[in-house]
Amino acid sequence: MKVIEEQPEKLVLEITGESHTICNILRKRLMDYDEVDAAAYDITHPLIGQPEFEIRSSNPRKSMANAAKEVKEEALSFKEALIKGFEE
Repeated sequence: MKVIEEQPEKLVLEITGESHTICNILRKRLMDYDEVDAAAYDITHPLIGQPEFEIRSSNPRKSMANAAKEVKEEALSFKEALIKGFEE
């Protein structure tokens, strides 16, 4: 991840090696937060472009960290449920 632009209420990141999947999940999670005014991403070239993610929030770094933590916890919970389901 590379910070492209950072202001007190705006953060623009390049998320190298990722695609719509993780970006869309993060965007949706961020938009659930009251303090987030906007969350969006763009991939300029469909084959070689890297996602640029923009967050507008009272504290964009904190908002992104919280969203990433929640998404990770949900993914781990899903993984555990999947493994348990296959064992039964």
